[in-house]
Amino acid sequence: MSKKYEASGVSVERGYETVKRIKKHIKSTHNLGVMSDIGSFGGLFDLGKYHLKHPILVSGTDGVGTKLLIAQEANKHDTVGIDLVAMCVNDIITTGARPLFFLDYVALGYTDPNKMEDIVKGISQGCVLAGAALIGGETAEMPDMYQKDHYDLAGYVTGVVDKDDMVSNEGMKEGQIIVGLSSSGIHSNGYSLVRKIFFKDHNYQLGDYIDELSSTLQDELLKPTKIYVKGVLELISKVKVHGIAHITGGGFIENIPRAFKTGYSFSINKMAVPVKPIFKLMQSLGNIDEDEMYNIFNMGIGMVVVIEEKDVSETLSILNQYDYEPCVIGKVIHSEQWELIS
Repeated sequence: MSKKYEASGVSVERGYETVKRIKKHIKSTHNLGVMSDIGSFGGLFDLGKYHLKHPILVSGTDGVGTKLLIAQEANKHDTVGIDLVAMCVNDIITTGARPLFFLDYVALGYTDPNKMEDIVKGISQGCVLAGAALIGGETAEMPDMYQKDHYDLAGYVTGVVDKDDMVSNEGMKEGQIIVGLSSSGIHSNGYSLVRKIFFKDHNYQLGDYIDELSSTLQDELLKPTKIYVKGVLELISKVKVHGIAHITGGGFIENIPRAFKTGYSFSINKMAVPVKPIFKLMQSLGNIDEDEMYNIFNMGIGMVVVIEEKDVSETLSILNQYDYEPCVIGKVIHSEQWELIS
C-alpha cells in the first residue's frame, strides 16, 4: 500500500478491489475475437476470426453528458454504463458495422468499489446487448479534479463491416420510406435543458411520482438508452437500406440529414411520431415550440432507417421482433429543405 499516494487522496488498494470486482462482468462480454484478459497494457482482438473479404473498421466515441448528474444525485449507477455503450454503438451501426470491442474511461474524485462495480456492470450489460467485447479501459482517480461523489464516463467502440455490405445513400431517391424505431425515452441528450426545466425552473424532486409518466421522475430520467444493434443488423442483412440515422443531440433536424445524400431531405408526419409523455410534459413546462422540440430531443424515435416502399411490410416484421415498435413516419423528398408536417 502506498501511504504517500493515499495521503494525496488516491487509493491504490481501492483500485485493486475495483478490478477484482469487475472482472466477472467484463468476462461476460467476451466474443469470438477476444485474445487478452483484463489487466494487460493493451486489449488484443483477432479480426481474422471473422473471415471478412474486405473488412472496413468503423470507430466511434461518446459520453453520457449531464445525465450523469441525475445518476449521481439518485445514487443509482447501474444504468448509465448502458447509456455509454448505446451512444457509441448506435452511431457505428448506421454504416452497417457490427460492434467488435469497447473501451471505457472513468474519471472520478474517489474510487468506491461498489459504485465502480455498478458502473462497469452497466457497461458490460450494454456490451452484451451490442455483441461487443469489453477488452480494456481506464479508471482515473483525480480528487483535485472531481468532487468526491462525481465522475465522468467516456467510451470508444470499434466495429467492422465488409465493404460490399456497407450502408450507402447512393441509391437514395424521392419517395423512399422513413421508418422510425422507438426510443426508451430521452436517451442521453439534452439533459442540461431537462435539468433546467425540472429542477431550476420548477421545484421537482427525483422521487416525485408524475401521473403523466406513470412513474417517478427518477425512473423516467434514468431509463437507459435503447441499443438497436441486433435488429438493425438483421434488417440490413435482409432488406436494402438506403440510410440510417441515430437521433441524438440535435433531434430530427440535425441528425436525419447526416444520413441523406446531397439534394435530398426528409418529410416527417408529426402525427405518425409516437411522442412519449416525457416530451409533452417538458414542452408544456418549458413553453417550448414544437419544432424546437424536434431540434433538441428524439421525441420518441431513437433511430430511423430509409427503405424502399415495397420493403415496408418486411421491415416492420423484422423490427417488430425486437423492442423497437417500428412505424412509418415519413418519406424522402428531392429538396434541400426538410419538412415537419402535421
